[in-house]
Amino acid sequence: MNKDYFQELPENPIFADVAVYNRTVMTAKQLPMVIDKAISTAYEKQGVAVVVIPKDFAWAEIEDDYIPSAGVYVQPDWDRPARDEDVKKVADFLINSEKPYIYFGQGVEGAADELREISHLLQVPLGSTYLAKPVFEGDEPAWMLSTGRLSTKPGVEFAAFSEDVLFIGTNYEFPSFNPEGRFVDVNLRPSVIGDRHPAILGVLADAPTFLRQLLAHLKERVAAGEDLTSKHQAWYNAALEARREWDAWVTKEAERSSESPARMESIYKVINEVADDDAIFGIDVGNVNIASARFLNMGKDRRFTTSPLYATMGYGIPAGLAAGLEYPDREVWTLSGDGGFAMMSQDLVAQRDQNLAVINVVFTNKSLGFIEAEQDDTNQPHSGIDLSDIDFAKVAEGFGVKGYTVHSGDEFAEVMKEVKGTKEPVVIDVKVTNERLIPNERLGFLEGEDLDNFLAEYGATDLTPLAKLYERALQQTARK
Repeated sequence: MNKDYFQELPENPIFADVAVYNRTVMTAKQLPMVIDKAISTAYEKQGVAVVVIPKDFAWAEIEDDYIPSAGVYVQPDWDRPARDEDVKKVADFLINSEKPYIYFGQGVEGAADELREISHLLQVPLGSTYLAKPVFEGDEPAWMLSTGRLSTKPGVEFAAFSEDVLFIGTNYEFPSFNPEGRFVDVNLRPSVIGDRHPAILGVLADAPTFLRQLLAHLKERVAAGEDLTSKHQAWYNAALEARREWDAWVTKEAERSSESPARMESIYKVINEVADDDAIFGIDVGNVNIASARFLNMGKDRRFTTSPLYATMGYGIPAGLAAGLEYPDREVWTLSGDGGFAMMSQDLVAQRDQNLAVINVVFTNKSLGFIEAEQDDTNQPHSGIDLSDIDFAKVAEGFGVKGYTVHSGDEFAEVMKEVKGTKEPVVIDVKVTNERLIPNERLGFLEGEDLDNFLAEYGATDLTPLAKLYERALQQTARK
């Protein structure tokens, strides 16, 4: 090392931005200590640990006298309650608001029941990050799902127009919220509180413990006869109607199952119907993430993984490979666009060699569609986005994996009858339309005729703008 030798390069910088521990072993004797430290740090920080080992250490002899820390390692206890006065302040914040909203992230995992009950007691709508989608079953009527580019229509509108937002268990980074809104942050990490927006109150607590505290506090106030809902009942009712309309519209679009090229909604309808209750999905990056955020049901014990921070294309197939190896008794799917699938299709060989029953679905639209949309939104000429129409079924067969090609939702449903319960990997190449999925993220910036024209352009005139839903709800509440 340090001689600019053939194939020598500084490896630690490669992993610097993704690893929680990143070291090069300097002497053979310290190798056990460094490995031990790497393992304990990975467990503590729930991340990747990297140890670079010079090649000649492989045959170096050292004394076997190192005592590892595994025997005394203690898993961190993250249960941290909030101060009682802060719990009351958060309750008052939501109760006294005309347009409150609770936006949660993965940090609330394990407290779905408490979150659901709080929403019901307070009559406050909920939103979440995409990554927090598995927290709920999927059919909670007051859950608007996510905002931003991966959003639903109600998810965007309620983020954009809510006046008082409880941010809990998340560090969602995109500026999708009302710039004049007030925010309360509940998080276990002090550096996150107030990081994404000016917060009027920061609460240092773990999210599940805080939600249990808040629920107990609210029940006491209900028992005392206090009114928790009247100031924002219309807002909540508008949310229920917005979610009902969205679900009905998605269902209608999914019924277009005979159309060719296929529509994403019709493919996801089939996946939702046939996937096991504990299926695992390795989801690639691009339009497939938009579709999965909006249309993939994550109820029961279904789980998914994607590349959330760096948005690394090619993630899907390796994720499916890892899931198949780690969870051999669970059904595993990969969902990829044609761009991401082409990058890592060689991993089909590993799926075959390891006898992994992975259902690989590739959505072929002959474009890097996510980037194409970005170029359209920023008035750029299209550049570097066109993809060839590859027959990925034949590619799969070349790797020794059975392949299918379909052009509609109906054809996909027929293929799934054959591959459901497969004992070997399969590839289903779905030729999908390159029509853009409705860019809901624009909804926070449109009104009047511009908004009407936007909904008409994307065949979404069945969806009522939030302002009209809220006005209607106010009138109905006043009549009562």
